[in-house]
Amino acid sequence: MRWNRRAFIGTGAAAAATLSAPMLRAQGRPRVVVVGGGAGGATAARYLAKDSDGAIDVTLVEPTRSYYTCFFSNLYIGGFRTLDSIAHSYATLASGYGINVVHDWATGIDRDARTVRLAGGVSLPYDRLVLSPGIDFVEGAVPGWDLSAQDVMPHAYKAGTQTALLKAQIEAMPEGGTYVMVAPPNPYRCPPGPYERISMVAHVLSQTNPSAKILIADPKPGFSKQALFEEGWGRHYSGMIERLGPDFGGGNVRVDPDSMEVDIDGELVKADVVNVIPAQKAGHICDTAGLTEGNWAPVDGHSMVSRLDPDIHILGDATAQGDMPKSGFSANSQAKVAAMAIRGALTGSRVFPAKYSNTCWSLIAPEDGVKVGAAYEPTEEKIASVSSFVSQTGEDAALRKATYEESLGWYEGITADMFG
Repeated sequence: MRWNRRAFIGTGAAAAATLSAPMLRAQGRPRVVVVGGGAGGATAARYLAKDSDGAIDVTLVEPTRSYYTCFFSNLYIGGFRTLDSIAHSYATLASGYGINVVHDWATGIDRDARTVRLAGGVSLPYDRLVLSPGIDFVEGAVPGWDLSAQDVMPHAYKAGTQTALLKAQIEAMPEGGTYVMVAPPNPYRCPPGPYERISMVAHVLSQTNPSAKILIADPKPGFSKQALFEEGWGRHYSGMIERLGPDFGGGNVRVDPDSMEVDIDGELVKADVVNVIPAQKAGHICDTAGLTEGNWAPVDGHSMVSRLDPDIHILGDATAQGDMPKSGFSANSQAKVAAMAIRGALTGSRVFPAKYSNTCWSLIAPEDGVKVGAAYEPTEEKIASVSSFVSQTGEDAALRKATYEESLGWYEGITADMFG
């Protein structure tokens, strides 16, 4: 039987208990397959394994052997981190927690048979499935650009080789050259991310190429932490950065990778580096499995269970869940809620009411850090914000330095929470 939204909406918490633990134990250890080894998937796999004391058979499917965090990848571009410092191994999840780590692509899901098909030809059966596939890009979102152009005009919105490529391009810009960012429309991964990236690019250029220019073509009328970023840009990088919002053609952009030109509402800009961040959608496997409505996968906030299939939980950037931003912190928080709900359903362990939190830190210049965050609780309709905070303009240097140092501690903590 397949579930639709109307049949399943509002039943997430109850559905988590529909499979009795005694029935599953009679068949052997219940099996959970986790697809995607980022902030959501790695955390879910680790918590399922460590908190079930071996009662659940956990398999993590992730094609890469080293995971590069998108969060803090901008700091690598700015010269504050090395690439190795944002790379993480799955070895401890396998050796320390008994998780079966499979480095392969998940290519399909048979929801009736409850199996995940891998590119290598293997099918993995599951009692519960966790999907944390991150984002993919909307085809045709930026005219003239597709994935075949990513080595010329990188997106660098999936960390690793793309990030290294963009950094190399920035460092190779000619004196007085032009960097153009095509910013994404809402919603997208890490709302402050493009603007922290602009800050880091400006930091590099202010030291090595101070006559260079940065141009942002932005389809949005506003963006996360806008007042904080614009204050910082004026203070640290005066005259270097120009942003064109939708009123000035920022939503009408076409690119030509062959000529390295950007057409902004009919005005041609010759660029030396073009960073295209297209519109985004849930990772492809969600769509192929019939788990999306529009570009995103709807979930019940009480357990992160799909509103379209009670045996599948979906985490992080891929979801349509309400007020939480698409961020690594959000995915990590959601993973713990999902893992608790799955343990409760499969082993009979206690399930506590879901609560979530998120903080997004951004670095504007050396030791000039800002943050925004909130606490959340589920309703029947969505995950709703119940309190929030944000850095203020005009803060003194000591507070901004403390905020940056706080982010460093958070990075060490969350990566340990993900990978052990």
